[in-house]
Amino acid sequence: MQTFEWVDAESVEQAASLLGESSERKPVMAKAGGMDLLDLMKNGVVSPARLVNLKTIKGLDGVRYDGKQGLELGALVTLARISREPELRRNYVALADAAEHAATPQVRNAATMGGNLLQRPRCWYFRSDFFHQAGGDDAARVRDGENQYHAIFDNQRTALVHASTPATALVAYGATVELTGPGGKTRVVPVAEFLLPPDMKRPRDTVIAPDEVLTRVRIPAPGAGTKAAYHKQGERESYDWPICDVAVVLRLEGKTVRQASIAMGWVAPTPRRATAAEQLLVGKPLTEDLARQAAKAAVAGATPMSKNAYKVPVLEAVVRRTLLAAAGA
Repeated sequence: MQTFEWVDAESVEQAASLLGESSERKPVMAKAGGMDLLDLMKNGVVSPARLVNLKTIKGLDGVRYDGKQGLELGALVTLARISREPELRRNYVALADAAEHAATPQVRNAATMGGNLLQRPRCWYFRSDFFHQAGGDDAARVRDGENQYHAIFDNQRTALVHASTPATALVAYGATVELTGPGGKTRVVPVAEFLLPPDMKRPRDTVIAPDEVLTRVRIPAPGAGTKAAYHKQGERESYDWPICDVAVVLRLEGKTVRQASIAMGWVAPTPRRATAAEQLLVGKPLTEDLARQAAKAAVAGATPMSKNAYKVPVLEAVVRRTLLAAAGA
């Protein structure tokens, strides 16, 4: 690991200004919990000349809930706090469960909401310095290689998957992120549009600009009759990376589905909405048979590679179970 300069930022504006000074000769990167950043530095994927510490900025670790406006999470709120915050457990259980099933308790105590969304892929090809130096078609390497944990949808250009489990729940809830740039100028981007397909040749997998700081995550207030559930499926019940994860948010009127949102993670380059399955549910009572039909619709069109076809039936089962869990069945 190379030596680097360390700066404790005192404000978001100062952090944005420092990040804006980044250049090819002197790359500057932000650090929050540092869980992913330290791994990237150890693996030689990134070599920042300067780190801007965001943990010293006051006001970015708050949680605020309003019944009309919804939920606001500061970017420095830890995953551990999200998993146990009473208002989240009551109103956004899929997000609380997603945070609770991310990584290990030690990591959750340090990892932040903002950093979790900004992390890079956990793909072993991406993390290998050898493959970065080798050149060639990265997507072809994955397609022809050890691809058992890679994408089964939208995998023609890249088969890498986004590593955030909370992102799956945030997409299901229709969450947005607030980005703050020079002079305190802000813009708001839906999480579904914020995340980009991972790319080995790109320095980040989001639409955040080099001189912007992710400052807040916002989720709309749940409407009457809103029910939700989240399920992460790994190879074993441990702190393993998921084979897939699913977040479901339903608005029920009695037993009839009026609105449905199904987000599937770890099966596409970014969390994928199962729109055909959602449309199938609306206007009908959510029975086990309907959940089975919706799950089949959710996996329709999958294009598995040589070693990950097993993900298709696993994902189908997880979608069905999560739908029934959300409906209380």
